[in-house]
Amino acid sequence: MHNKYFRLENPLIMSLDKPKEDFTRKDLIKAVKIHDIERITFHYTGLDSKFKELKIPITNEYQLERILADGERVDGSSLFKGMVDASLSDLYVVPLYKSAFINPFDNHSLDLTCRYFDKNGDLASFSLDNILGNAYRLFKEKTGFELFALGELEFFLIGEYKNNLFPANKQKSYHLSSPFLKNSEILDEMVRTISQITGCVKYAHSEVGFIDSIRSNIEEIKGKFAEQMEIEFLPAPIDDAGDYLMLSRWLIRNIAYRHNCIATFTPKLEEGVAGNGFHIHMALMKNNKNMMTNEENKLSKEAKKIIGGLCKYAESLTAFGNTVSSAYLRLVPNQEAPTKICWSDLNRSAMIRVPLGWTGLNNLSNKINPENDYFVDKEGRQTVELRSPDGSAIVYLLLAGITLAAEWGLSYEDSLSMADKYYVKGNIFNDKDLLNRLPSLPKSCVESSKILLSSRDLYERDNIFPKSVIDYTSKMLYSENDENMNEILVDLPADDRLFETRKIMHKDLHKH
Repeated sequence: MHNKYFRLENPLIMSLDKPKEDFTRKDLIKAVKIHDIERITFHYTGLDSKFKELKIPITNEYQLERILADGERVDGSSLFKGMVDASLSDLYVVPLYKSAFINPFDNHSLDLTCRYFDKNGDLASFSLDNILGNAYRLFKEKTGFELFALGELEFFLIGEYKNNLFPANKQKSYHLSSPFLKNSEILDEMVRTISQITGCVKYAHSEVGFIDSIRSNIEEIKGKFAEQMEIEFLPAPIDDAGDYLMLSRWLIRNIAYRHNCIATFTPKLEEGVAGNGFHIHMALMKNNKNMMTNEENKLSKEAKKIIGGLCKYAESLTAFGNTVSSAYLRLVPNQEAPTKICWSDLNRSAMIRVPLGWTGLNNLSNKINPENDYFVDKEGRQTVELRSPDGSAIVYLLLAGITLAAEWGLSYEDSLSMADKYYVKGNIFNDKDLLNRLPSLPKSCVESSKILLSSRDLYERDNIFPKSVIDYTSKMLYSENDENMNEILVDLPADDRLFETRKIMHKDLHKH
């Protein structure tokens, strides 16, 4: 029997008395009756990397069972405009039972994430979620490991200033508490909602960025104040992590909207203010055990090979992790957003960071508290963190690329020498010779587009990324027309530069 002890437990798990991974069609029909459900809402991600929805009213059990068994039909030429031809437009969306949740904004709706199928009943190879699913299947088949991932969702919450009491300071809002943090109650609601649905939130806090009055020509945000927040997740199989992150971005935006606020993941909101990163942590797992460290409590050979794979893919991964011009206003030297391909321990100036992972440490609390029973962490918690992506990332494609990079690293011995080559210590921006030796990340969407095309074999191998997806992504990046953006901005007078910079930063408030 399921233990019903925790308030943030998913209500469906509690009422059906089983883990979500075991949900069946009969379970969901039972849930519809128990929870007085009126409609099924299907969610799926389009080419624009936004959550879509289809509302299906339920009038009888046969209709409900048919919908859950075979899904519904949608127009693929609209959802994948520019990739799927109108003459071949129909796709099926079929629900993933383990994703079921009661809509927090409408408790009469049972919502599910769907997968796309083509006319032959096969998973549609070009849909973003299926690309990640195929990449992960390849990873498991070729390596014998599982790849877990967690994301750090950073965003600005923008609204009207409530009062001038306890003002926050620019660039000093990291882990701020109320009353200096004004929107902590909204963040609490986001954490509560996402936790109940996914069961996968690690923690939340305010981030560095704060703007007392946004200077912009866009009326939606002009003159409003902005607080930067972060919600970090727990590790999950990387395909599940993709679903959780997509769902959570939808939930965050909806909760903000219901409080008359705006949540934006845009990479950069104001010059001199921290941007929205989208850091991804990875952990190699086998038999429910973290494989990132060895018996000597040092980084394992396999972990270093994954790092080598990430270094191999780093330049081209920006095509999926940094997709708008303002992303390259965030990736600037001497900040915590990296510009060079390298890795290090604890170092936030490096592209890949090996954070503290409680390696060789247990029960630290016993050193400052009365003696307690000895706690044994059976899984392990070490990760490696990719710090280059930002809030403009195409989530599923970025995670698919990371999965292929990890698989490449584990499959080729060259990855170890690559990891050794790009290891650094200390702040890299204090060593000019080192900086000159390290390869740079792209400086614009156009450069990223060109690199993706020249590296497309890294993604198209084993038929994981269809050619049409690489072509579409490259064309989308190239259309930003930002190849000489930084040079042009530097040459402008100060006021003109700020005006043009804000135009670039604010044009993509709600992209992806």
